[in-house]
This record gives sequence, structure tokens and C-alpha cells, in this order.
Amino acid sequence: MPFEPIPPRRLFRRIAEQIAAMIAAGELPPGSRLPAERDLAHRLQVSRPSLREALIALEIEGLVEVRGGSGIYVRGRRARTAPAPQDAPGPFDILAARLAVEPECAALAARHAGPAGRAAVSGALARLRADRAARRADHEADRAFHVAIAEASGNAVLARIVAGLWQDQASPVSDRLEDLAVTPARRRENLGEHRAIAEAIVAADAAAARAAMRRHLLAVRRARLAVLRGR
Repeated sequence: MPFEPIPPRRLFRRIAEQIAAMIAAGELPPGSRLPAERDLAHRLQVSRPSLREALIALEIEGLVEVRGGSGIYVRGRRARTAPAPQDAPGPFDILAARLAVEPECAALAARHAGPAGRAAVSGALARLRADRAARRADHEADRAFHVAIAEASGNAVLARIVAGLWQDQASPVSDRLEDLAVTPARRRENLGEHRAIAEAIVAADAAAARAAMRRHLLAVRRARLAVLRGR
């Protein structure tokens, strides 16, 4: 079957499923190289960042291999790892939701957090700093920091929403994007951004806390977009 234009809904998953179907049908045989990204994006009528997000998903599923400087090759029709459910949100949808919710959580935490809430935020920052200093995986410490802020906001509904967003974010595609995006320099910047958020909350400066959280999440999004635009 020919490549077909992709509707915009959950774009990267639909791109991945079309390519996976062509591999399963033998139209893209093992060892074959996919068309160049520019050409493939044109045939599918999608952006190159959306295409790269789909290729990351296919790489995780073991269907393609990305060879730097050479291209993207079909690995074969062997058993795939289970793809994400079609209704699962993509990493950039989750980041957009976090941008809508978490800056206000930070502002509310600065206004309403008592001694226990401020101590929880400071403790979560200390754990994150310790994990990064020891070069340990710090995804859980990162999650705990953001959830502590949401809990310190005093709004139980917002705390549940933030915890749910972090649960949705724990996906193979998001994890792979993070692996590619978080360089040592970005890791240092990220820690500084977290410190600025915590300091504003402890200082009860709602405007600064909101702005610091927004700057942090925009930086996270920029780093991941840079992977999709330049990979």
C-alpha cells in the first residue's frame, strides 16, 4: 500500500502505526532503509518533528534502527514490544497540560504552604540535588518535587491532577525523549530551575514561583523539541 496522508489527531501514533503496518505486510522488508526524513514527511504530509516522534516510538518497539549518518533501517517483522494504547496522550500533550496547571500550583504553594509544605518542597529539592550529584536516575525525585508543590498548594484536586500527569508521562516514548534531551549541561540548568521554584515558594513570592515554574517547563519543552528537530 502507498504512504497515505495522516490526519492530525494523535499524530505521532498514527504515523508509527502506518509504518508498522507496512513493515508487517512486508512492504518495508527487513534491512531496507526508510526514505529520507524530508521525503517521508512530505509523503505523509506531516511535520518532521512529528515524524521523528513516531520514529522514536518505532525504535522503542524494536521495529526500526536509527543509524547516525546513515539513515533509519527496518529491523524486521519479529515480535514487537507492546505499543502504547491509541488513546494514551503523547509527551507534548502532557507537557502542554503541565504548563496549564503547574505554574498556578507553584503560585498557590507560595501563597498557602505552611511550614510543613515548605519543608516538603525543600526536602524534595534536596533529594533531587543529591540524586544528581551522585549521578543516580532521578525521575522519581523529579516527580516527587513537582507533586510536593502541588500538594503544598492546598488544593487536593490540583494535587491529584499533577500526580496523574506525571503518571501519564511515565511512558517509553517520554523516557527515550528525556534520555536524548537531557545532556549534562541541561541537567545542571534543570537543577537551577528547580532551585528557583523552591526558593520562590519558601519566600512566599507567588509571582516569582509561577514565573519560575513556567520557565522551567518551557525549557523542558524546548530541549525535547530540539531532539525532534535535530535528531
